[in-house]
Amino acid sequence: MIQMAHPTSFRLPVDLLTRLEQEAATTGSTVTALVSRLLDEGLKTRRFAGILYRDGPSGRRAGLVRGPDVWELVRAVKHGEGEGEQRLRLVADELGIPLPQLRLAVDFYVAYPEEIDDRIADDERAASQVHDLIARRDRLMSG
Repeated sequence: MIQMAHPTSFRLPVDLLTRLEQEAATTGSTVTALVSRLLDEGLKTRRFAGILYRDGPSGRRAGLVRGPDVWELVRAVKHGEGEGEQRLRLVADELGIPLPQLRLAVDFYVAYPEEIDDRIADDERAASQVHDLIARRDRLMSG
């Protein structure tokens, strides 16, 4: 869902604005986009201590501070066996993740499902493309 932006004015210290401009230039972003992203991520991680955002080949994503990405954990929970608390325990044991951390990831997902569902869908699309390439290669090699 696209939300309308509202003009806002902030007075920032010169050194902070300089750092924002440098970071925006380094990342190929605008200062406005960078500030928006940082504020969004900051509010989310403030609400969910133990979650952070990190960069990777597929962009920035939410993850446990000392663990996997939230989307990976949520995908495992969605496909896990059992129901309710039993499912969480089984997935936590299978992945070697403390149960409170798995709950934290699930709670983050409940608060921001679109962000995590989009990441899961991206991964599934990439996996499908790899499977298609392998199948085409196998057909080529067998013929």
